[in-house]
Amino acid sequence: MNNISSSILETIGNTPLVDCSRLVEYYGLDGRILAKLEYLNPGFSKKDRVGLHMILEAEEAGLIQKGDTVVELTSGNTGTGLSLACSIKGYRFVAVMSKGNSMERARMMQALGAEVVLVEQDPDSVSGQVSGKDLELVEKAAQKIVRDRKAFRADQFKMQGNAHGEELAGEEIWKDTEGLVDVYLDIAGSGGSFTGISSALKRHKPLIRCYLVEPANAAWLAGLPGTGKHRIQGCGYSRNLPLLKQDLVDGFLQVSDDEAIEGARDLARIEGIFGGFSSGAHLAAAKNLLKGPEKGKTVVFIACDSGLKYLSTDLYK
Repeated sequence: MNNISSSILETIGNTPLVDCSRLVEYYGLDGRILAKLEYLNPGFSKKDRVGLHMILEAEEAGLIQKGDTVVELTSGNTGTGLSLACSIKGYRFVAVMSKGNSMERARMMQALGAEVVLVEQDPDSVSGQVSGKDLELVEKAAQKIVRDRKAFRADQFKMQGNAHGEELAGEEIWKDTEGLVDVYLDIAGSGGSFTGISSALKRHKPLIRCYLVEPANAAWLAGLPGTGKHRIQGCGYSRNLPLLKQDLVDGFLQVSDDEAIEGARDLARIEGIFGGFSSGAHLAAAKNLLKGPEKGKTVVFIACDSGLKYLSTDLYK
């Protein structure tokens, strides 16, 4: 009976690494691409770790008690992780999300017991594309709910539990590759996964190179001009990221919407890895690195969330 989990929360983490050798051959690359399948977490994304560890951080600090209300803005994945953690641990959870995000995420959070508040997009925004302005509107709505309900704010952009939870993923990568990894790359959302995983890997191997990926039209952290409008959900918000440790960044990479979409479709069709926009962006970035400065190296990236969360979009036709 030792293999029976006491709750779904114990099944978070220890996700597998897959050698994308078929894609390497298909693209004619020199090197190796490894994808860590974080979408196999119970909430179908890497953010299950984040949601759980932010709640653990709040509990350890005495900031919440059973029955309290927890609030957070989300593109859907962190909200799903918080929905799982709050449901099991006895907290009410309110997810505040832009209408620009795919509706599968809202429905999943509701199924897990969350209250979902959908916020109208900025008039200049494009449907299905969440801009920095959209995030500002969601932030204002979240702050109001926190004040009105005297709730606890699980701020994924500031709480250290975000990065701490992702450090565990970094340790898993190191263990599963037996240290044979040269490059890690990650798209910039809250900055927690990049900081957590990069910190863990660089502790073991200081010379590992860690690249921060951004949408081509929202390469704000790299200091490049752009409209801020893009289709890669959950990232590219053109804002400061308090959790992001700049000294861990060995280089910046930019990926277009079309590259991300092509990458996601290739991952699914050739490797059977059914991810979302950001997973496709990661593959595109890895391909570009192996064609250029990291030729012949081993590159690791995260398959962040499931393609099931995008079936209302045209990512998969």
